[in-house]
Amino acid sequence: MSPLEQALADYLQLRRALGHEVAEAGWLLPKFVTYLQDHDQRTVTVEAALSWAQHSPTGNETTVGPRRMTAARGFARYLSGIDPSTEVPPLGLMSNRQRWRRPFIYAPADIDAILSQARASIEPPFRAATYQTLIGLLAASGLRIGEAIKLDRSDVDWDQGVLLIRESKFGKSRLVPLHTTTMAALAEHARERDELHKRPKDPSFFVSSTRKRLCYSVVGHTFRQLVDNAGVGTHAASPPRLHDLRHTFAIRTLLSWYRSDQDVQAKLPSLSTYLGHREPASTYWYLSAAPELLALAAARQDAAWSAARHGGRS
Repeated sequence: MSPLEQALADYLQLRRALGHEVAEAGWLLPKFVTYLQDHDQRTVTVEAALSWAQHSPTGNETTVGPRRMTAARGFARYLSGIDPSTEVPPLGLMSNRQRWRRPFIYAPADIDAILSQARASIEPPFRAATYQTLIGLLAASGLRIGEAIKLDRSDVDWDQGVLLIRESKFGKSRLVPLHTTTMAALAEHARERDELHKRPKDPSFFVSSTRKRLCYSVVGHTFRQLVDNAGVGTHAASPPRLHDLRHTFAIRTLLSWYRSDQDVQAKLPSLSTYLGHREPASTYWYLSAAPELLALAAARQDAAWSAARHGGRS
């Protein structure tokens, strides 16, 4: 373990001991340390922190930069007590203003095309099956990709049809029930996995060709290739992203509730819990994320107002 890696381990341990949530820092800072080491930096500098915060492997503008900078600043404050040459990035270096990006909503045909592309183009066959199952799970459950990759075999309750999502974003854990067809697909994949990888190196549910846990960057790159080769979203204003499978799940769920005349306002907290949102306000965002959904919500509100007015006159 390098000095920077040891310092990070000590920092996160101290934060936990003090009762702080470290889920996001624990996810972001190992990448920051790797970035520093790849650039021959032995400590944090303002230039290195800003460069990492703004870095995007795809070349596209990223909205995660302010969160990266916040994590880097906290680590730098800790390091400055150990190494006087450490530079602590000042506040206000990056704006925290959220940039709204309309999600790409996958049609069922889009998801079928991506799954077909995985089956036809990925080698060997088990790797293709892994991506088919992983993408299918994301589409059917609305999980974050990091949550799906982090799943261990013991996190699947086959009897109850439930996944245990452990200490995900914001340090929250939750149970995610799945449809019987989704569980059947997971069971079939698990049987094939156990036949081919009898001695895995990691306890992960999804394993790579090297018998280890899937790597986020590799999954993201592979998904991008599948989408492009399948011709999905070619002319879309916002290119399809892996995370848009989660948006699609949430919006399709809300649409189904509106179309079946259910009490959406009463059910929103349950969707918020299912998705692992920190607060219901994050789920309310979806009401304005799709024109069709916004129209249905507005029509129901108009009907409620109309009923109230007529009721007041009687």
